[in-house]
Amino acid sequence: MVVKKILVFLYQWLIFVPIFIVLTLITALTVMVMAPVFGNKFWGYYPPKWWSRLTCWLALCRVKTRGHENLDSAQSYIFVPNHQSAFDIFLVYGFLNQNIKWMQKESLRKIPFVGFASEKAGHVFVDNTNPKARAASLEKAKEQIVDGVSMVIFPEGARTRSGKLGRFKRGAYYVAHDMKLPVVPLTINGAYDVLHRDGFRLKPGKMELVIHQPVPTEFLTEEELSGLVEETRDTIYSALWKKYK
Repeated sequence: MVVKKILVFLYQWLIFVPIFIVLTLITALTVMVMAPVFGNKFWGYYPPKWWSRLTCWLALCRVKTRGHENLDSAQSYIFVPNHQSAFDIFLVYGFLNQNIKWMQKESLRKIPFVGFASEKAGHVFVDNTNPKARAASLEKAKEQIVDGVSMVIFPEGARTRSGKLGRFKRGAYYVAHDMKLPVVPLTINGAYDVLHRDGFRLKPGKMELVIHQPVPTEFLTEEELSGLVEETRDTIYSALWKKYK
């Protein structure tokens, strides 16, 4: 066990981290150059998708997905996953197989290269400083959800500290309701163990992405959104591994 931990530690810092940094820079530069010229529908999605897949494989993670048959590639959705780890992004981006944009925290804009590339890719940074700024962020999100492009929004707002499911906020559901788009719950398993929120030690393991049935919103009233929030939260919870319940 001690030998294994030492080998994983050496692999992480001598192989994984250097290659990951190079892949990230190549991907960011590709998006920064190509997306403004040729549009972000392709260049904001496919380079990051393969960056994400390579990151999962490079981290020696085994990935399992199910539920792809529930989706239509020509349909736009609002995806609402639980948030276990930074590896959630790699898992969803790499293996959902749906052209997506992300709603991200404003603080991520400050990450060198990545923040600027994210902006050019069409991802939306949420400004929570006041209600007006937050509403403007939601309007920007709506501009990106066209022609089969979908949006991923973490309803918990932040990564879990315990692996357990947190309280859901309503922002994603307001966007879906306003645009009359289906909401798709996504259950993420295993990412919490691969890399904890406050940790730096990589633990290669199994990750799973479960794609649930889309839930229509076009006939819901605004008063019924609370029920939709609870319904999708229960759906995500139902597919969590036992240790996360």
